[in-house]
Amino acid sequence: MPAFSINEIIEMAVQIERNGFAFYNEASKRKDLDEKSVEFILWLRDQELQHERTFMELRDDADLQDLELTQDWEMVSVYLKTIVEGRIFNSPESAIRKATEAPDLKTLLENAISFEKDTLLYFHGISDSISNPKALVALRRIINEEISHVMRLNDFKKSLN
Repeated sequence: MPAFSINEIIEMAVQIERNGFAFYNEASKRKDLDEKSVEFILWLRDQELQHERTFMELRDDADLQDLELTQDWEMVSVYLKTIVEGRIFNSPESAIRKATEAPDLKTLLENAISFEKDTLLYFHGISDSISNPKALVALRRIINEEISHVMRLNDFKKSLN
């Protein structure tokens, strides 16, 4: 497995957060959800936006300069998007489909938990190939954020029983 730079890790994380945002945003529009569920889903949606901002702030000036000096960053970004597309919400469109096609709240939450766990497993999987200390710190931050989502989703799902 290739070793990823901090910019590549952040790019993948941001793309995954955008897919999560699309899922939670669409899920919040469902008419079959009670107010408590909609509030929770909106909170998760907003967390995806916050995570995107947080992850982008993990870069310092040197990282941003490296990004600017990478002439083929757009091509790299497309490549990283292809890697991310192997996840459960492999695009905003598939995330929206998962949100609208879920027959009930339980399935919707199970889809969300699968998405968060899939993301978590993916980032754990690439962590062995990361040797740059700054990239490892960023990766740990991303993993911790995803763990918190899995726990919150599980707690919410249990509260429905």
